Amino acid sequence: MPAHALAIAFALAAALCIAVGAVLRQRAAAKVPDDELGKLGAVGSLTRVPLWWAGTLVGMGGYIFQAAALGKGSLLLVQPLLVTSLLFALPLGAWLTKRSIAPREWAWAGALTAAVAILVVVGDPRPGENHAEALHWAIIGIIGLPLLAMCLLTARARTGAQKAVLLGVAAGALFGVAAVLTKGVVAVASEGVGALLTSLETYALIVVGITATAVQQNAYQAGDLQASLPASTVTEPVIATALGFAVLGEYLDADKEVALLLVAALVVMAVATIALARESGRSEQAVA
Repeated sequence: MPAHALAIAFALAAALCIAVGAVLRQRAAAKVPDDELGKLGAVGSLTRVPLWWAGTLVGMGGYIFQAAALGKGSLLLVQPLLVTSLLFALPLGAWLTKRSIAPREWAWAGALTAAVAILVVVGDPRPGENHAEALHWAIIGIIGLPLLAMCLLTARARTGAQKAVLLGVAAGALFGVAAVLTKGVVAVASEGVGALLTSLETYALIVVGITATAVQQNAYQAGDLQASLPASTVTEPVIATALGFAVLGEYLDADKEVALLLVAALVVMAVATIALARESGRSEQAVA
């Protein structure tokens, strides 16, 4: 099977695991009383909930598939495909809440599927480098860390939907950076365990990944999944693909004549993602 096809298969498997894991962790987060959060924090409280562990393990499986996909394809190919996790979350959420899927949801699902297909088939994403240069990481840190700190500090002073959006954006941005690091770590892993253990990217990925997970879980607990889920779901591929283009040299192998079509597909993907994420948030609130 060609590497391109393997990347797509792995990315879709990752999307399925991400959908199941997110639904389970969201349900677990909704069951934790607010007074417990003050004592142990969101993640500390949730470690006592079996459902959270189930969702976390499934989510880890999704990350393994994502890493495998990034080892075979570009960020520009893999990250848009991960957005299809919402297509899996839609019927799962409907089944858990024992409700039917509304026509508007099917319409948004169809729009998202078409947009992703256009980006993958017409855009024909091409890989670049596996690693960002040290200068690129320095620039990312100089620009990104203050913005991230501002987002988190502002979220701390907010409540409800505003807090959920800010934390969702922060988590999505961190997961986007983690995707770039993952691609580098997968490439290093092919050189052996020694290279993996001595690579700075490995330890940077651990720190960023743990931080992103903690921020995401606090976003879920903020109380408005209709705000946090769209924010994180849209921000992650935006940051990851932007970095793939800017620091790894990835590109879309398409003629200028179809540039407008690709831009339109990107817009439709973002709008449909937000719409479906909001529906998923409503479903999880209904379950809780």
